[in-house]
Amino acid sequence: MSHWLDSLDAIREEVCRVGKSMFDRGLVHATAGNISVRLPVEQGGGYLITPTDACLGFLRPERLSLLDAQGEYLAGDVPSKTIVLHRKIYASASVVDAQVRCVIHTHSSYSVSLSMGDVGLSCGKFQWQELLPALTPYFVMKVGRVPLIPYGLPGSPEVAGTVGQCIEAYAKAGIGLRAVMLERLGPNVWHHSPAQAMAVLEELEETAKLYCWSHGRTAPLPPEQVQTLEDRFNIRWQ
Repeated sequence: MSHWLDSLDAIREEVCRVGKSMFDRGLVHATAGNISVRLPVEQGGGYLITPTDACLGFLRPERLSLLDAQGEYLAGDVPSKTIVLHRKIYASASVVDAQVRCVIHTHSSYSVSLSMGDVGLSCGKFQWQELLPALTPYFVMKVGRVPLIPYGLPGSPEVAGTVGQCIEAYAKAGIGLRAVMLERLGPNVWHHSPAQAMAVLEELEETAKLYCWSHGRTAPLPPEQVQTLEDRFNIRWQ
């Protein structure tokens, strides 16, 4: 089986496949959301990102936006303005995980809904509130903590800067993030491939759905159970 990083054409096809999968299952809608890939040197370096105002369910490989390592537009349709945020995520997240290759942003309904009320959870270690507690073992293992980033204009450099500071602050405490939540806008998730980033998004949205259905009354896993997950699966939550 061909690896998704084998060629630029294979990367383009994988971005389109993941976009359609998310659209078909209602994780994205209309022209909301975007996907980017940090290209390896073997494929020219730089970035590939979905175009501005593109519907992720109907992407065309040849029309994806190609940018150089500095984020300058090279080819394809006009890139999404969120490339500034995506580049900041790559730069900050790669400090603790050099294999990060894909960032996905959506406006997924349950996650956005949670961010619109007075539901942020305080975390004494950090200045940011968090979207969800440790509700399920797979949320702890596959997603981890999700800091809630205060509202800012979509695509603004200020929001990108705050996200970068947040990722770096958690990293200094030994916690590698896989997601942040932009208040009233939606989650940004990242991983080693589009498929893995999509899996993080799915687990996050399903956990947000459970929390909404329980009206926020579900107790989190006890600290000792979280510690067992950390020890057994070599993860860091606490």
